[in-house]
Amino acid sequence: MKKLFLTVVAMLGATTLFAQTDILTLVQQGGANAKAGNLEEAIVQFEEVINGYYELEEPNANEDKAFAMAKKYIVTCYHMLGGRAYNAKDYNAAIEYFTLAADNAELYDNIADMTKNRQYIGKCYEAQGAEDFNNGNYAAAIEVFAKGYEADKRNTTMALNLAESYFRSNMYHDGMRVCSEIAALNPEKFADAIAEAKQKMDMYTNNEVAKLQQANNFDGIIEMAAMLPDAAMGQKVLMQAYYGKKDFNKMVEVSAAALEAQTTEEGRSDIYYLLGVAYNELEQFDKAIEAMNNVTAGNNVDNAKAVIEALTAPAEAE
Repeated sequence: MKKLFLTVVAMLGATTLFAQTDILTLVQQGGANAKAGNLEEAIVQFEEVINGYYELEEPNANEDKAFAMAKKYIVTCYHMLGGRAYNAKDYNAAIEYFTLAADNAELYDNIADMTKNRQYIGKCYEAQGAEDFNNGNYAAAIEVFAKGYEADKRNTTMALNLAESYFRSNMYHDGMRVCSEIAALNPEKFADAIAEAKQKMDMYTNNEVAKLQQANNFDGIIEMAAMLPDAAMGQKVLMQAYYGKKDFNKMVEVSAAALEAQTTEEGRSDIYYLLGVAYNELEQFDKAIEAMNNVTAGNNVDNAKAVIEALTAPAEAE
């Protein structure tokens, strides 16, 4: 037995339209109304076709075709209504129509149209929040952008603005969460957005660490490191926190996990540099040189070479 799906509009119209007209005629009327731009009337007729089809015990091939057309074009009509509202900058109405389009598409397993309409929902929220964001009203921007981000996580322009709004509102961990999700997207499609997200993560993490360092709150840095969604960054921050505490043995202890968490040669080089610093402070100079020799990328390459030269020079002089 086929599932009976009734919408409010269909229930109201069922006694007036379907009782008088078969679904083949209704789908033709709906198509004509859609073509003429009478989208609301077309939607009612397509809903009648869908609900009427569920009442058929043994639908024939033509009725199957009418049913398939109704499912497809009801989504199209809601989408077109959303487009009208979007162009008129009536974003609330546009969101409502695009949501109906996406929900109907999902109901009828039309994944492509569901995804497309959710993208348009995201665009509506992006446009709605732009003024608040540009005016520095970040609390209001967050409220709007968060809804859009929920609808379409691949709208990276909006996602980056949401992350920036979080950071500017002292909601560091929320900003990091969004940036981490951006960084996890396909690098072939979202390379620029990923790069910007990582830049934000580095900058705002450095800012947070600096605040805690100024307060000599290294335990706070350790707690922060454990909460970071990016494991590679979290481990690097942890190493830096133990350096601030001058707990060089602890730096050595956590270095293996820190190296394992890194996903880039630059990240591994940063950890090796910190490890070399720890060994140098512990006066385990051979191990310090060994660690520094693994610093092959990033900002610490020249510093590592200088340390190696300084540590090896006395032995060469002798």
